[in-house]
Amino acid sequence: MASTTPGASLRYGTAAGRWVIGATVLGSGIAFLDSTVVNVALPAISSDLHTGVHGLQWVVDAYLVTLSSFLLLGGSLGDLYGRRRVFVIGLVVFTAASLMCGLAPNTAALVAARAVQGLGAALLVPGSLAIISAVFRPEDRSTAISAWSGLGGVASAVGPFVGGWLITAVSWRLVFLINLPLAAIAVGIALRHVPETRDEEETVRRPDIPGAVIVAVGLGALAYGLIEAQPVAVAVGLAALVAFVVVERRRPHPLLPLEIFRSRQFVGANAATLAVYAALAGVTFLLVLLLQEALGYSPTMSGAALLPATVIMFLLSARMGRLSQRTGPRLPMTVGPLVVGLGLLLMGRVQPGTSYVDTVLPAVGVFGLGLAITVGPLTSAVLAAVEDRHLGVGSAFNNAVARAAGLLAVAVLPRVAGLTEVGNPTAFADGFPRAAVAGGVLCAVGAAVAWATIRTAVPVDATTAPALDHTCNHHCVHRDEAAA
Repeated sequence: MASTTPGASLRYGTAAGRWVIGATVLGSGIAFLDSTVVNVALPAISSDLHTGVHGLQWVVDAYLVTLSSFLLLGGSLGDLYGRRRVFVIGLVVFTAASLMCGLAPNTAALVAARAVQGLGAALLVPGSLAIISAVFRPEDRSTAISAWSGLGGVASAVGPFVGGWLITAVSWRLVFLINLPLAAIAVGIALRHVPETRDEEETVRRPDIPGAVIVAVGLGALAYGLIEAQPVAVAVGLAALVAFVVVERRRPHPLLPLEIFRSRQFVGANAATLAVYAALAGVTFLLVLLLQEALGYSPTMSGAALLPATVIMFLLSARMGRLSQRTGPRLPMTVGPLVVGLGLLLMGRVQPGTSYVDTVLPAVGVFGLGLAITVGPLTSAVLAAVEDRHLGVGSAFNNAVARAAGLLAVAVLPRVAGLTEVGNPTAFADGFPRAAVAGGVLCAVGAAVAWATIRTAVPVDATTAPALDHTCNHHCVHRDEAAA
């Protein structure tokens, strides 16, 4: 079993390096793919467990609440107690929860298991890229990260199609149960081949568990209040988030150092993230339901419907990132969300009787182009706005904002669009265009915020700093993965 290493010394292209990349790709990929295929499985879950849109909202949001709440804590625990150790613990928790999901007898049990899955992912996801950053030599780190991201991108592209096939051929339960053998392989590789690393300078620090619990209470109460239309719960959630700020001010080692919010660009980039990723998560959550409920798509077909966006992201993201390095992030972060918003508006044209080529494909193509323009510059803008010592927490916070945006959108947008029941194709056809317009407006807001707050200069090279993880917020159609 590998022992703790004092520094980064692993070479890319060696057998040891390949084992590390394989373990981290497989481990984090399980979490990413699970989120991908759950959206595709929602109609099948609704039919089998006799639940409506309300129950499906909880299936998605229970995972996002715990994931958003504990991402920062997961990264901190890895730094303190060993990144490999926390990565493996996260895998075990996630896999046990996957078994619970696959065997869930009713919606309540599935929602509870999904919440545990989110906790496991919060331990697992930050550690995957943090391990690569910690063990590879600085001169090999960018190449290793690119390989990790590229392999994960392939998995994200194939995942919805394979997941749809599993749902059609066997059952939605297999989407969760297939995690068990994959996770067992990842744990075995990690324990045997991944060196243990930790932040040796933080030996006296203690994890900010109270801060993480307060965030979980706040986001959980908000999600409950918005889904269940309970104003008191919304008030409790907002009060808990205010209390989090008060608590963090008084802690010697806060989960979230509040000085990072002195940067106007950091605040603006995260506000833009909140708007844009809320639009993505909300509209794509409903799009998959629309395709299956109103247009008669099979799970396999609906899983493959967004595949062109992933291909566009894969082909153009690196080029757009290089362009952003020359122009600065302000222009692409303004143009990109507008293009994404246009793609979402085009999705509003998808109706019963329309063809994939005429309506879905053009919308998905514009959507993917907008994401390719937006993602790399967003990474640059966030990382350029924080000091080097806060790069990890800055990227983790932005990751958490993107996840929180998704959970809020999934809680609110169906009600705004009047989509409250599954099995009513007419209601979906009538309501989805309203959701698409709401998504377009949110993207326009994100573009305006970016134009007003983002600098043109790019003082940080995003290729050598930790990348952000904006996956699994909107049907996993892009991968700009992150170390939290």
